[in-house]
Amino acid sequence: MDNSTSGSTFFLTGFSTVPELQILVGLVFSMIYLAAVLGNLLIIILTTQDRRLHTPMYFFLKNLSFLDLCLISITVPKSITNSLLNTNTISFSGCVSQVFFFFFLATTEVSLLTVMSYDRYVAICYPLRYEILMSHRACVQMAASCWVSGGLNAILHTAATFSVPICGPHNIHQFFCDVPQLLSLSCSYNIGEIVVVGLSLVLDFCCFVFIDVSYVHIFIAVLNMPSKEGRAKAFSTCLPHLMVVTLFLSSGFFAYLRPLPKSPSTFDLIVSAFYTVVPPTVNPLIYSLRNKDMKMALRRLKAISVL
Repeated sequence: MDNSTSGSTFFLTGFSTVPELQILVGLVFSMIYLAAVLGNLLIIILTTQDRRLHTPMYFFLKNLSFLDLCLISITVPKSITNSLLNTNTISFSGCVSQVFFFFFLATTEVSLLTVMSYDRYVAICYPLRYEILMSHRACVQMAASCWVSGGLNAILHTAATFSVPICGPHNIHQFFCDVPQLLSLSCSYNIGEIVVVGLSLVLDFCCFVFIDVSYVHIFIAVLNMPSKEGRAKAFSTCLPHLMVVTLFLSSGFFAYLRPLPKSPSTFDLIVSAFYTVVPPTVNPLIYSLRNKDMKMALRRLKAISVL
């Protein structure tokens, strides 16, 4: 790593350079961040305190909420600080940290969403074998594998991204240190990171195909259910998960496969928000408001707190 690069400061242009608009963006991001933190913390508390939710599905949901809580905390607080204090700088170490933890958490989330689709597939298509296939030990091993894969991918991305010195003005046309923007600042063609990004996209696409195939089997099984109540319950747990996966992966694919425009635009920032800010904020709403078990757990928690 070049010494001049390691001691440099990056400039995040963000959504606007106008002070009044920066404050407005900071306030909006603050409200979104607060909603995401409270929503994900609520799911973590409910799935921990309520014994009725000590099932594989809610075990993975608790992991997902913790991931979302960390994921949005990597990028948004720094953006809020810059907007409200009218600054736009981030240190080299801060930028490296953002890249590492973003890929660590995002990769782990993709893996976890894939495991969650497998959990729903086994629960609906093989209900008699569910307790055997999704034992507590198996769930812990699956979750641990997701976290390990995220860590390995993050190390590869971080090492490859900063292996090439950065030249010229260190202006990043984003509200956080995004890899496509960092690659555009490299002094030379960063073959290593391009290869790593390509491999990551292939693996993400494989996960997306696996999830889609799982849900095709799930929907076929659901449509063959004789009970309307059973069909409704199955759709209520599966459709939100499919929505989350589609939103998260499709926006990520678009951002990393789309060539960077010659002139920065707000559209690029909005696309980035769809895979960094929106999923952690929307997930608690989808999994709590449309889930009867979570609603009942919340009512029981309220009743206990009143007593």
